[in-house]
Amino acid sequence: MDICSLLLLFLASFFVASSGTCDAFSIQEASVYDIQIAFKQNLLTSRELVKFYLAKIRELNPNLKGIIEVNPDALFEAEKADKERQVNSYVPLPYLHGIPVLLKDLIATKDKLNTTAGSFALLGSVVPRDAAVVLKLRQAGAIILGKASLSEWANFRSLTAPSGWSGRGGRGKNPYVLSANPCGSSSGSAISVAANMAALSLGTETDGSILCPASFNAVVGIKPTVGLTSRSGVIPISPRQDTVGPICRSVADAVYVLETIAGYDSNDANATREASKYIPTDGYIQFLKINGLAGKRLGIVRNPFFSFITDSELTLAFEQHFRTLRQKGAVLVDNLEVPNISVILNSTSSGEATALLSEFKLSINAYLEDLVISPVRSLTDIIAFNQKFSDLEMLDKLGQIILLSAEATNGIGSEEKKATLNLEKLSRDGFEKIMRDHKLDALVTPSPFCAPILAIGGYPGITVPAAYDTTGVPRGICFGGLKGSEPKLIEIAYGFEQATKIRKPPTFLL
Repeated sequence: MDICSLLLLFLASFFVASSGTCDAFSIQEASVYDIQIAFKQNLLTSRELVKFYLAKIRELNPNLKGIIEVNPDALFEAEKADKERQVNSYVPLPYLHGIPVLLKDLIATKDKLNTTAGSFALLGSVVPRDAAVVLKLRQAGAIILGKASLSEWANFRSLTAPSGWSGRGGRGKNPYVLSANPCGSSSGSAISVAANMAALSLGTETDGSILCPASFNAVVGIKPTVGLTSRSGVIPISPRQDTVGPICRSVADAVYVLETIAGYDSNDANATREASKYIPTDGYIQFLKINGLAGKRLGIVRNPFFSFITDSELTLAFEQHFRTLRQKGAVLVDNLEVPNISVILNSTSSGEATALLSEFKLSINAYLEDLVISPVRSLTDIIAFNQKFSDLEMLDKLGQIILLSAEATNGIGSEEKKATLNLEKLSRDGFEKIMRDHKLDALVTPSPFCAPILAIGGYPGITVPAAYDTTGVPRGICFGGLKGSEPKLIEIAYGFEQATKIRKPPTFLL
């Protein structure tokens, strides 16, 4: 090798290590595919990648508050991945090998990280095992970077707490417009990948908690069919509605994560056994098709959602997107209305609130009882903790009305069964009927308005960046489908993303 080649190699290594960039590669906004190519070309190591994100966290997180804590072993895990890559230089490794992933602070890790739902009540608790999705990430060689902030107790504590606020994490900020709503409850997961403080992240959703923060932070969120990803080891609200999914900067990255974490888990057998039947034999990556919109039948739901949009820039953007969908071969069935939509959007009228309160009490008590060590062992204990440490948890200002309402329930009685049956009927006679009657591949709405429709029936949805309002706040477009329709939704979402390429890095406006 001549002296010029040695100099170029030295400079490439220097720039990757110090600034995250080189002539051929930039870590900023890098995708999974970009990173893996850089690994193969020796332009980047996992250690350098983790150091880049740790530097970004030190720079941005004091203001954005997207991350509650960083894994102290992240660099050690990165060095381990680098060694594995050297030893297996001729062996294909999993897509996420050596790549850092941030986890919402509901997702248990059996390591030095806490799992607290953003509450001081669970600080110092010890989980019995990794959550099933974390085990799958580790088996794929992914690096656990840390825990993302969130709306405390997955936004199931108070009606007055700001979105994205938790006792431990403070209030997360939208990196596009710092004064804007970051949306919750997986706010930190979205904030962090949007601001390049993490490569990839996981969120959870009961009703809107992936789709909404993804929409407001210009990233992609996939809410999987309930049961497609295991919930074991995840601090729960409802086994009927909870799901774990990726929040990433691109559809492709989100699909790489979904492919890694989907599948059967004996600790969540009832849900994952049934839903795992939906997983294609050759996985989900095959559905990243540039022409994925061709021939898809898409139902456009305007009423009442477009009446919620008062920004002219957003209205114009969505009209342009509908034209783009047609140009790319989709068949649009316009001006559809979901039967009983006003009832579905009202959690009290639909019965969703009644069902969730009882399900939460039963589920959270079971989770707490399973912990190896915990300062609290029941919902009663959580409520008492908040009262005892009211300053830490801002009890006087924010209250805990949802926790108190859940505590007042007494199992799944006649009212709860009636509520659940009504939710099933609303789904069957609403979303499922409109999909069936019009032979649709997906329903399309501005995001996150699709969330309640999908939540009550356990249906999947994908949010993709679609627009920025006149103040600079992002908004997404949501594609929702029937259970197990992830392959079609991925084709549609990827086709839309590639045709529009709306996402841009954060602006950090005040």
